[in-house]
Amino acid sequence: MGQNAGLRQRYPDRQHSVIRYEHPLNERIRTLMRLEDLYRRAQFFAAQTEASDHHAALIALFEITDVAARADLKTDLLQELERQKQLLGPLRNNPAIETRVLEPLLAEIDRASSALLAQTGKVGVHLRDNEWLMTIKQRTAIPGGVCEFDLPAYHYWLNADPLARQNDLRGWIEPFLPIYDGLAIVLRLLRDNERVSRQTAYHGVFQLMLTTSKVAQLLRLTVPRDIPCVPEISANKYALNIRFIGVLGMDRGSVYASDVEFDLAFCNL
Repeated sequence: MGQNAGLRQRYPDRQHSVIRYEHPLNERIRTLMRLEDLYRRAQFFAAQTEASDHHAALIALFEITDVAARADLKTDLLQELERQKQLLGPLRNNPAIETRVLEPLLAEIDRASSALLAQTGKVGVHLRDNEWLMTIKQRTAIPGGVCEFDLPAYHYWLNADPLARQNDLRGWIEPFLPIYDGLAIVLRLLRDNERVSRQTAYHGVFQLMLTTSKVAQLLRLTVPRDIPCVPEISANKYALNIRFIGVLGMDRGSVYASDVEFDLAFCNL
């Protein structure tokens, strides 16, 4: 909410003419953001009716299964949700905190934690135990590997009633929802806890030495959409380096020659 208000103040006539770039600074946040993107993609395509959309939804579910297998997500999310609950709980007695905002958030954390605790087995085990789906997953690794002559049963499914396919997809997505709900809370709290400053990359280059007060888990850059460049970010606990790279014409792939004004936010839980 504070970030949006800041954007409205800085770009009052073109609040929708900015692009936000997010850069995770540790592997845990990187994994959560990848899963967030895949969950949204799966849910979006599953809500459509075309066979090609439902194929895209299934591919996203396979990718969720692969990404989630690399980390103990359930334990990490439960620990982080409990930590946030311990931090937020005492704020009930703070007169400066609005209870109408705090209480629903605490209730949401409790619901997400309960759903995660009730979940058994590894993330995506319901897909791995489905031999038919695993056959499709293996074929998707081959370019053009899911043609109708390779997987006639899958071709039959893609030509089934769209509502039936949607029902199948909902059933395959539902076991993932406790993880999604938990990571959505964590990422929302992370993004809300930001320190924003106005910065300038002179001749497309910005450098900042980091102090302990600036240690963060996520960087967010907000750049006017009409500037034809993208940020290339590298960071460690000592320094942040950003180069804006041109994307059009002669500037494509080179450091952008002009100065770039942008908003820089450090986010931490």
